[in-house]
Amino acid sequence: MKRCVRWLKPLPLRPRDTVQVVAPAGPFEQAPFEAGLRILSERYAPVVRPDIGASHRYLAGDDARRQEELSQAFLDRATRAIFCARGGYGSSRLLPELPLDKAGPVSFTGFSDLTSIHCALQALGRVSFHAPVLTQLGRQSTQVHDYFFRLLESAEAPPPLTGNATYVPGTAEGVLVGGNLSVFSRLLGTPYMPPLDGAVLLLEDVTERPYRLDRMWTHLRLAGVFSRVRGIVLGDFTACEEKDANYSSADVLRELARDAKLPCAAGFPIGHGAINYPVALGTRVRLDADAARLTFLEGAVSPG
Repeated sequence: MKRCVRWLKPLPLRPRDTVQVVAPAGPFEQAPFEAGLRILSERYAPVVRPDIGASHRYLAGDDARRQEELSQAFLDRATRAIFCARGGYGSSRLLPELPLDKAGPVSFTGFSDLTSIHCALQALGRVSFHAPVLTQLGRQSTQVHDYFFRLLESAEAPPPLTGNATYVPGTAEGVLVGGNLSVFSRLLGTPYMPPLDGAVLLLEDVTERPYRLDRMWTHLRLAGVFSRVRGIVLGDFTACEEKDANYSSADVLRELARDAKLPCAAGFPIGHGAINYPVALGTRVRLDADAARLTFLEGAVSPG
């Protein structure tokens, strides 16, 4: 797939803009979904299809339902943003038929399994938002909500984020790509891998034991990913510990990062933890691994 040189940013959101709520992956619990929807409704005008609560095995309805819902949201010119109900699994099944190349300048938000859609958008040179899903949004603080809305609405660069550990010292600048390690690694060898040369790679995950993290990281190394990117940002690796082990997932990731010999900082409040700050994939960042600081060099939306 041809790599784009110029990144396309979405239009800024404004209060009371029409936004779509979709469920392209797994089914969700109603209570946390409603809590997130209330937060969203306080600022925007969300549109929710009546069949969004469908369930088919481990999916939020069959592929046809989820495909139609998400495709319609991308193609609807009245829609300024797309918010996902939940991650789980299933969005990668939709990639071949999604009309992403025909989508307007819409903000796509979500994380975890939605990494597959983020990567497909970045492969087309489009900025998107690694951000809380609705079932997580209600549990986030007002600080995260305010940061999220500012990111979606302002063309100015957002405030930097800080991690808690330096794994490999150094600095790196580049376009931020990545997301969930498990989903990202599954896209190797597909047309949906984003441009990696000179990028800064964001990784996070949940409930993956250390040997599985090692296996997926090694897959990236063997595929040449770490010879192409300039730095590594590690978010939360939630519930990834081996029971009764004398080592932690952080020990394993630190060792892997040192072997990669790229600037790497960890512990950023991004992912499945209690705090999930949104970040704009496809925008330029500077990683100061010594200070465990991620600085955003540009805004995520166009000036309007």
